[in-house]
Amino acid sequence: MVRKSAKSEDTEKSTYKDAGVDIDTANVFVERIKPLIKTTARKELISGIGGFGGLFRFDTAKMKNPVLVSSTDGVGTKLRIAQSMDKHDTIGIDLVAMSVNDVVVQGAEPLFFLDYLATGKIELEKSVQIVDGIVNGCRQAGCTLLGGETAEMPGFYQAGDYDLAGFCVGVVEQEKLIDGSTISINDRVIGLASSGLHSNGFSLARKVLLEKGRLSLNDTVTGLEKTIGLELLEPTRIYVKSLLNVFKSFTVKGLVHITGGGFYDNIPRIIPDVCRCVVSRNSWEIPPIFPVIQDIGRVEETEMFRVFNMGIGMMMIVPEKEAQDIIDRLTVLGEKAYLIGVIEKKEENQASVCFSEL
Repeated sequence: MVRKSAKSEDTEKSTYKDAGVDIDTANVFVERIKPLIKTTARKELISGIGGFGGLFRFDTAKMKNPVLVSSTDGVGTKLRIAQSMDKHDTIGIDLVAMSVNDVVVQGAEPLFFLDYLATGKIELEKSVQIVDGIVNGCRQAGCTLLGGETAEMPGFYQAGDYDLAGFCVGVVEQEKLIDGSTISINDRVIGLASSGLHSNGFSLARKVLLEKGRLSLNDTVTGLEKTIGLELLEPTRIYVKSLLNVFKSFTVKGLVHITGGGFYDNIPRIIPDVCRCVVSRNSWEIPPIFPVIQDIGRVEETEMFRVFNMGIGMMMIVPEKEAQDIIDRLTVLGEKAYLIGVIEKKEENQASVCFSEL
């Protein structure tokens, strides 16, 4: 058999733009976002967007034994809500929050952030809105948006679809690392209020509200101040500046960022094996979006606390004698903080996390 060569009778020249990638639009996009990105610059920034790599000078004289802490994450299917509503100005805040909140729980100050935006076609205004949200998140966290990548991938993503990933690097003095190793019996657990679902549990939320409940994103539900779509898109709270402030004056033994896995899977990541965390079930206000999901979907309470943050986006484990002073400081800093639990000795066959009704 003779293999025929693949030739075309069409004499018209092919271009990258014909294939779906518009380099000119990409260049315009970069010029549009440069002024936004400059607003996140820290004094350590040498060179950010435009080069092959972002340059950041870390002042080693500030710390004796600096430890770099890094994290990467995405936004999950919350993106589908933003795309369905054609509202893209806050999803970048979520992207930053998921990484910087993970970095600060180890005592580290976020230094810089990088983003990755992949789409089938660069839609200029939409892309600028996304980056504007990322810039907003970086400003809230006090870190520099050092660089990023925008990948135009026609044929891979459907029209209107895009995906996001983020990467954060922070630093902490080694002796000030927060790793939970000093957590002990009778320590107290402080909960910091979330702003809503944050960026986890959206596959279940969408299935319950939009499929089982047959609601639309523009529908309103008794008990909710906003439409379903706006409730779900409420951006993730960034706790970085408040926590860094607390670190300066108080003892913090452990921190838990309540993300995927909720209470049951995240708390055991930080407490010693000999301890258990007893959470007082009625010690904080649960935002109404969670009971709405639970009622419509007939979701068991254990499942709710394993999937969602249930109104607590961050937990702090602190000495009993400092707990109230820390709550007072957090309140001054604009956080809603609650004393929600205590660390107890874990007996044989006891779970690491349990709930009381006190």
